[in-house]
Amino acid sequence: MIKLAINGYYGRMGQTVAKEALKDEKIEVIYGIDKIQKENPYNVEVVSSAEEMKQKPDVIIDFSIPKATFEVLEYAKQNKVPMVIATTGFSEEEIEKIKEISKEIPIFRSSNMSFDINLMSKIVAEVAKKLQDSDIEIIETHHNRKIDSPSGTAILLADAINNALDNKMHYEFDRHSKREKRSKDEIGFSSIRGGNIVGEHTVQFYSENETFEIKHTSYSSSVFAEGAIKAAKYVASKDAGLYNMDALVEE
Repeated sequence: MIKLAINGYYGRMGQTVAKEALKDEKIEVIYGIDKIQKENPYNVEVVSSAEEMKQKPDVIIDFSIPKATFEVLEYAKQNKVPMVIATTGFSEEEIEKIKEISKEIPIFRSSNMSFDINLMSKIVAEVAKKLQDSDIEIIETHHNRKIDSPSGTAILLADAINNALDNKMHYEFDRHSKREKRSKDEIGFSSIRGGNIVGEHTVQFYSENETFEIKHTSYSSSVFAEGAIKAAKYVASKDAGLYNMDALVEE
């Protein structure tokens, strides 16, 4: 039995992870971590900080915001607790800090816990190598409560493409103030926020006379919770290091 703590417990994804974990006979949610206190439908003990946990969990799943991630990450480092980080919106400096901490504890980090998105990243990387003269644009759409923009998944897809193209591409997040034609070496991003949509990501390859498009749509946030729980089971027994969806799928 893996004893699990959920950081960002009262958030949309934290609650979904709790719901899915209750269905899993190999998982016991022993703590929720959240500074907000409200109705608790899953009867999990909730603490406002990781230091208040009287029992050490086997692994922590983090669906929160970067500031909250690092508060719990410090606890995880000090107590040698593996961690699954599904939070997005980190700066480059924060990502480097996570990499440093992963030298001391096992950390599983992914901007998207969906298997299909991981597969999509591999597909768009292969397409990019075949269509190197194309203009590449990424469009992502999410519910109106999402804070970061562009989404971590959009960056994940762009990174897969960029790695396939020898990292020669640069990312264009805002063309509003620019007065120049599009560069061939850029990947453009567009973000849409509205309603209750879980997540939609489209990668478009524009050539002179045709367009090639690959699209993924998530209809339920449960898919991300299920992926995070799989990641928790995977990383709970690992040595220190930084792990991702590629490692999980391959093993």
